[in-house]
Amino acid sequence: MTNATVGLTVTHRRYVPYSHAHYAGNLVDGAYVLGLFGDVATEVCIVADGDEGLFASYSDVQFLQPLRAGDVVEVKATISRVGNRSREITFTASVVCRGRTDLSESAAEVLAEPLVITKAVGTVVVPVANKTQ
Repeated sequence: MTNATVGLTVTHRRYVPYSHAHYAGNLVDGAYVLGLFGDVATEVCIVADGDEGLFASYSDVQFLQPLRAGDVVEVKATISRVGNRSREITFTASVVCRGRTDLSESAAEVLAEPLVITKAVGTVVVPVANKTQ
C-alpha cells in the first residue's frame, strides 16, 4: 500500500556546527546540503511508501547563497510527481537562523525571512507496492 501523493512534504531543521566549516568565512560545502536532502528524501519515502527507498539522481541543483557554520538550516522535500516506483522530489534548503559573530562569538539571530540557499529536483525509487496487502 502506498500513500505517495503529489504535494506530500517533509521538513527537517538542523544546526550547522562549526566543525563542518571547510572554507574561509566559516563556509560549509554544498555537499553538506545534498546530504541533508538525502536524509529528508528518506523520510519522504518512509512516509509515502513504508520503505527508505533509494536516491537515483538529481536533475537540477542550484546553489544560490552560502551556508555558514552557526546557521540553522531548514530543508524541505515535496513529492512533485509519482510513478510506479519513482518519486520526483523538489527540495529547498533555507537558512532560518544565522550566527552573528560580528556582535560576539555566540550571538545569533532568527532571520525575518528565511534565506533560500539551495534548490534541487531529484528522483527516488521505491519497491513496487504489494497489491495483496
